[in-house]
Amino acid sequence: MTVGTPSPTPPSSRTRSATEKGLDRLFENTALVFALFILLLLVAIGLLVLVQAWPAVQEYGLGFLWTSAWNPVEGREAFGVLPMVYGTLLTSAISLLIAVPLGLGTALFLSENFIPLKIRTVLVFLVELLAAIPSVVYGLWGIFVLIPALKWFFGLVGISFTGPSILAASLVLSVMILPIITAISRDSLAALPPELRQGSYGLGATRWGTIFRVLIPAAISGIVGGVMLALGRAMGETMAVTMLVGNANTINSSILQPGNTIASLLANQFAEAKGIQVAALMYAAFILVILTLIVNILADWIVRKLQAKYD
Repeated sequence: MTVGTPSPTPPSSRTRSATEKGLDRLFENTALVFALFILLLLVAIGLLVLVQAWPAVQEYGLGFLWTSAWNPVEGREAFGVLPMVYGTLLTSAISLLIAVPLGLGTALFLSENFIPLKIRTVLVFLVELLAAIPSVVYGLWGIFVLIPALKWFFGLVGISFTGPSILAASLVLSVMILPIITAISRDSLAALPPELRQGSYGLGATRWGTIFRVLIPAAISGIVGGVMLALGRAMGETMAVTMLVGNANTINSSILQPGNTIASLLANQFAEAKGIQVAALMYAAFILVILTLIVNILADWIVRKLQAKYD
């Protein structure tokens, strides 16, 4: 009778030492402390902005949101942030309309085997390099390259174009958020198990059918998360938009006319502000914080819904 070799003890059933348990508890507690610190930091920033804005909140109330006057002249102060909210949302929306198709298309091109791996590696590096360019450089590029090109183009079709405008700022924003959408979408597509492609091909699907009916739906939560992250980036961009948007505190129906955003307003006026104007600017900053928070909450909700749908 042959005596069998005893099977090794599974790792899951091994008794863990007191030292290992202590290290685990230390790691958990440390992670919890850091998480709470980040939460407290965000709350502290929000409260600080709100406290600084409180004189304007008391003075103008919610009417600050839907009035257009912005007059910092002493004795005739009147402040309203509606044109800046309008400009912030409009420039962000236009930039997303441009960047999302380009970013998703680029992500698909770089994640599938359309070109050799060596060329793909170089292209991935170049796309990610866009995120490292300072925003002031984008602003200078917009002033000296993009705006003259737009003037030339609209001159050909007989449309008046003055220069700094909502359109110019939106086009530069779309370039700035493009690497965010591309990188996150590409990572989401690359993380999909290869069995999805193989199974789709095995059922007779074409390459493009597999991409649009299998791969994109499977990676949609990550793609949407990247888009919403890019939206938050676009809403908070300051320097490039300040240089290109025109800084006009008015609501124009045409995107070829100048406008303003909350971030540009803060950059232009905060250094010279005093008195109630400082509180009004802090009130505008608090509104921008709320808008960004809403975007992040909406992104988390959409991602959870899509994960539940496709899981």
